Amino acid sequence: MQYLGELIVIAVGAAIISNFVLKYFVGICPYIGVSRRVDMAFGMGCAVTFVISIAALLSWTFTFFILRKGAPLATWIYQSCGGEGDSNLEILSYIVYIFVIASSVQLVEMYLRRFIRPLYKAFGVYLPLITTNCAILFACLKIMMAVVGEGRPWDLGQALTLAFFGGIGFTIAIVIMAGIREELDLADVPKPLRGAGITLIVAGILALAFSGFAGVDATLEKLTKPPEDTERKSEQIESASAEAPSVVKEAAAAGDCGRSNNRTGTLAAASPAVPPTARRAARLLSRRRAAVGPGLRGVTEPGRALSRSSSQQRPLCPG
Repeated sequence: MQYLGELIVIAVGAAIISNFVLKYFVGICPYIGVSRRVDMAFGMGCAVTFVISIAALLSWTFTFFILRKGAPLATWIYQSCGGEGDSNLEILSYIVYIFVIASSVQLVEMYLRRFIRPLYKAFGVYLPLITTNCAILFACLKIMMAVVGEGRPWDLGQALTLAFFGGIGFTIAIVIMAGIREELDLADVPKPLRGAGITLIVAGILALAFSGFAGVDATLEKLTKPPEDTERKSEQIESASAEAPSVVKEAAAAGDCGRSNNRTGTLAAASPAVPPTARRAARLLSRRRAAVGPGLRGVTEPGRALSRSSSQQRPLCPG
């Protein structure tokens, strides 16, 4: 359940709260260039989502098994060649990620050319631009930081969740922009702002709108966090309530003994054999007695009322 909650937080954060385009401003080239029509924008978003998912799969595999410090495969090869200690190839991360992204883009390009030729022609020069789309490289670098950084390293499921929903967030942003630009074609835009000018202004307004989701991820973390502390506290309360009757009786008896033997002394001095739980309960009773009114002290202090009425008849406590 905790793992599923982490995936939900990563997915919502990558798609909406921390949108790659509207928060980190990566992937602006295809965001501006292929957002003139909704159908082309949706196709570009799907292509980016597919490429970023494959790149995340390959980048996590290379990072976890080869590039990070102490990676099992690289360390085994390094020690087999006579080296000592763990290997660390993190310096090669950028080069490896660029090759991974370029290979993924080539796979997408060959697929579209073979099966979806109209979409391939519609993309034109923008499909090879996915190779230099910094949103994909940004996702790979975030996965690397989560794998080699402090704390528990991400597994493959978390990496794929970030990449896939990061692509979904890119698709949402570019489709919204394409819809607005189609409406702007029918609007009377001032001549100096036509084209890229009004597009960048709209992108800024969308970024301000999406910034309103800031803080939702913290709320999701609280909602999806397992209530271990709450369950532990409830168990402690139940155990304390189960022991309460006996503890209260011991505390009341100890309090009577303390008052009869030494009215100015403490409970610990009067009854050293009283267990710590009884002492805590006695202190709690004394605080309650101090908080109630004078008219109820006879009810909350039965030992004192009884000692006033029959102090001559009741023998003193031993010790």
